[in-house]
Amino acid sequence: MTIHAIIGGTGLTELTGMTDLEPLHLDTPYGPPSAPVLRGEFAGRPVLFLARHGHPHRIPPHQVNYRANLWALKEAGAEAVLAMNAVGGIHMAMGSGHFCVPHQLIDYTYGREHTFFAGALEHVTHVDFSYPYDPALRQHLIAALAAEGYAFSDHGVYGCTQGPRLETAAEVVRLERDGCDIVGMTGMPEAVLARELDLPYACLSLVVNPAAGKTAGVITMAEIEAVLAEGIGKARAVLARVLAG
Repeated sequence: MTIHAIIGGTGLTELTGMTDLEPLHLDTPYGPPSAPVLRGEFAGRPVLFLARHGHPHRIPPHQVNYRANLWALKEAGAEAVLAMNAVGGIHMAMGSGHFCVPHQLIDYTYGREHTFFAGALEHVTHVDFSYPYDPALRQHLIAALAAEGYAFSDHGVYGCTQGPRLETAAEVVRLERDGCDIVGMTGMPEAVLARELDLPYACLSLVVNPAAGKTAGVITMAEIEAVLAEGIGKARAVLARVLAG
């Protein structure tokens, strides 16, 4: 039985329904993770959970210790990673409340510690990253979304920006021109670090707002929080179905 790790993003700082909780206070060669890794059961299966931004939500996306997070999950016994991300919608199909299981990504971040292969190395290591998301995990997410009857897209390009500010309307035009369907701030380097650790990784993205310039009004946190309030419960149902399946 595969031991899945769930990385919770904005709105998912705890996994309601998780039982037999055991907090693991792990240190890593890269410092402490965002929060203790929680080991327990969810949907009748063993699971690990980590709040990407800490609990309470306090670490901005550009300051998340992604290397420590992934290392700690691997040390705790994770064999696959399901990541939850709140994103903005660029493509017209990506309205608020819509789910997307991205198949590709473009990294626009800078200055983040983005690899384990750095420092005094015996040899240079390159990992293939042509297809950043694990196909089998993606299909499990897609099947779970379809079974729950939620509105979703079974593919999409995730554009990862630096944050913590939201994008300008002109930047979103550029992202759209580059082929991005959704935009978030936490998809990288998380995905490539999982690849470097040989951890299958897939992402469940919840669109919480139209990207900048896609509506006449400004983007408000009240709008985002309202979508999260409904969408996170749906996301938990999807994750439970993936694990139970």
